[in-house]
Order: sequence, then C-alpha cells, then structure tokens
Amino acid sequence: MSAIKKVIIPVAGYGTRFLPATKAQPKEMLPVVDKPILQYIVEEAVASGVEDIILVTSATKRAVEDHFDHSTELEAWLKKQGKTEALNEIKKIAELANFVFLRQKGPYGNGTPILNARHLIGDEPFAVIWGDEPIFSTTPRLKQLIDVYDKYQGPVVTGYEVDDEGTNKYGIIKSHLLHGNVYQVDDIVEKPGPQAAPSRLASLGGYILTPDIFDLLATTTPGRGGEIWLVDAIAKLRKTRTVYACKIEGTYYDLGSKLGWLEANVALGLEHPDLAEPFRQFLKTII
Repeated sequence: MSAIKKVIIPVAGYGTRFLPATKAQPKEMLPVVDKPILQYIVEEAVASGVEDIILVTSATKRAVEDHFDHSTELEAWLKKQGKTEALNEIKKIAELANFVFLRQKGPYGNGTPILNARHLIGDEPFAVIWGDEPIFSTTPRLKQLIDVYDKYQGPVVTGYEVDDEGTNKYGIIKSHLLHGNVYQVDDIVEKPGPQAAPSRLASLGGYILTPDIFDLLATTTPGRGGEIWLVDAIAKLRKTRTVYACKIEGTYYDLGSKLGWLEANVALGLEHPDLAEPFRQFLKTII
C-alpha cells in the first residue's frame, strides 16, 4: 500500500486568461462537458488512492468549497422531484474524500500554497496537482507518479512529451533514462525554445514530494515577478537527493487557456455516452 494519502491542490489564482468569464467564477469550476475542471482533478486523486484533498483557495473561490460540500436544499428538492440519478450524482461529489479548505496566505507564486499546507502534511510524502491541469488517461496520472515513488522512494515530477512549440510554453527536463518511463532529473530549463531545449520532455503539474521540500520553500528567494516558485525549491532539492521524472501516458489539454479548454470539450464530448453521436453529427455540419 502506498504512503501517499494526501494531495495539495492550489486553486487561489485569478484565472486572468479566461477573463471576463472568471471575473466572478473560478476558472477551476469551468465545465468540461458536464463536470468542472477541478472535479476531474479530485476524481483522479481519489482513483489513485488519495484520501485527503487539501484545496488551497482564496476569498474569490467560495464556489470551490460549495461544490465539494453537501447542498441540503438542492438534495431535498431533487429527492422531492424524484430525480434520483441527479441526486446520487451530486451527493457522491461531497463524499469522494476528506476535504480540507485552506486560504492562501503569503506572497504569490505556486510555491506559497504548498508551504501554507505544511501543518496538514507533517512528515509524510504527499502529492501536488494544479487545479486546472487534468491529464486524461487509462491509469490516472497521479497513480503513475505514485508507482514511481513507491519504487524509488524519492520525489517525482510529471514528464510529458511535447513538440517544438511546447518548448516555448513549458519547463523542459534535462535527464537521463533509468528504466522504462522513469528518468533521473538533472535540470529543468524554463521555456528554452526548440534550439536550446535539452529534450522534448516537459515538466507539467503533478508531483510527489517529500517533506524536506518545506524547509527549502521557506528559504527560497522570490523569483520572477517577486513570487515563490516550486521549481526553484525542487532545483535546491536536487542538490541533496535524487529527483525522478515519470513520463506519463495520457492526453493533456491546457485548460488554463481558452483553446485548450475548447479542445478538451470537443474531445470529451465525442466520448460522452449520451452526447457523442449527436455531437459528432453537429460537428459535421459546421466543418
């Protein structure tokens, strides 16, 4: 049995790339077909054996807390109307895991929400997934990372194969192959471009981290934008222990972008048991 039972999911960002849609609605709650983006992330974690979901939120993210809680009035109304299937569906959401909601405090940057949850993690290894980066796969992305951690007992980052354009968008992993889809990380080069990229293996959201990352985050000097970045702490971590990359199998859509969100809706819509065929016919009429 794996030791990874807790995941931190930062969801405190502004979602500026989706304005004006995200002026009052968290980007993590935008739907992909019929579920919010964040629900896909939570379901992935639960399917990977995680029991405690720590959501690091902000004052503008009350919808996140409400979604993963029971809705007494709605449940009563659905029961009265005899809408049993819908009732069971929404009740199941609140019962997926143990949810902890924590307000982000401190400087911006994706390292801060992780440091905020330190008291909830203690001395355990734990997972981190960004709230807008699901990866759709047969074996959950997080389970693939956990399997690598269980074998090597060290921090693991997500590796995902990208094209030349991807080298302009993501941190690129410099590494050497250990076995199968597992690499030892030598460096992560931020958006190097195709000419300077050491590989085509991008570092995406999704990590298994050990508790020694907290002291490193606490002493990390603010980087670009005056913010605390997890990748900077991982760079320091590599000096004291081996960090691994798992080249995961699955499909990634950048749901933090409008194009990626549209792509995901089309792809998953074409797989939906009730919508696939009429949706396919509709697409034929406009293409």
